Amino acid sequence: MDLRLDRIGHGYGPVEVLADISLDIPKGEILCIIGPSGCGKSTLLRLIGGLERPDQGRVLQLGRPPKDSLNPLTYIFQDFALLPWRTVRGNVSLALEDHNLTTSQATEIIADVLARTGLSDFADAVPKQLSGGMKQRVAIARALAVTPAVLLMDEPLSALDAQTRELLIDDLVQLWTRQRFTAVYITHNLGEAVRLGHRIAVLSRRPGHLREVIAIDTPLADRRLGDPDLETTQRRLWDLMRDEAAAADRELA
Repeated sequence: MDLRLDRIGHGYGPVEVLADISLDIPKGEILCIIGPSGCGKSTLLRLIGGLERPDQGRVLQLGRPPKDSLNPLTYIFQDFALLPWRTVRGNVSLALEDHNLTTSQATEIIADVLARTGLSDFADAVPKQLSGGMKQRVAIARALAVTPAVLLMDEPLSALDAQTRELLIDDLVQLWTRQRFTAVYITHNLGEAVRLGHRIAVLSRRPGHLREVIAIDTPLADRRLGDPDLETTQRRLWDLMRDEAAAADRELA
């Protein structure tokens, strides 16, 4: 399933947050969205996911989701959103409980996503027994359990330390390589964007409009820390954002 953003505009009262955003997101692509603080990145993700309706324009779903998709658009947040009294298995099963699945079907799905995310040995652990990185793996496993057409990821690694972020970036790359998914990934971290994005959409300061979309040709599995080409792309992104970010900080102060 492809997504198309057609001249999206949105605001809250007198505050215009987004303006005239048009963008196609093809099946199997990870699109990263970056921009200064307050430029409307998370608002745009909510509009894509249907949590809000845009004031102007349309979000179009083109084609059909996978035939086994239980929830075409699925979120992963930065705060994990795990139920502390449920085990890892129980938290993953939560995503399946409103669907008409037999016990054996649900058990098979849960076992599969726990294996894919390296959590099989932790199925009976509760969240307080897990590190931050492991908790986010549970959130990713829960999202994958419903076979989404599109993953909507709102700064999912921002609450984690640098080492854990790198490990989870590697995990996401391996997951995408094994079974290609579509994702819209919001981040303020330019390093994450160049490691994970097939394309990177750069928004201006508020009202956020699309300044530029940068494609990265290096395959995900071949990207490494310190890669000169990725560092060049990261500097280009910062050149696009530097003045906008400074102006946005002054406006928000």
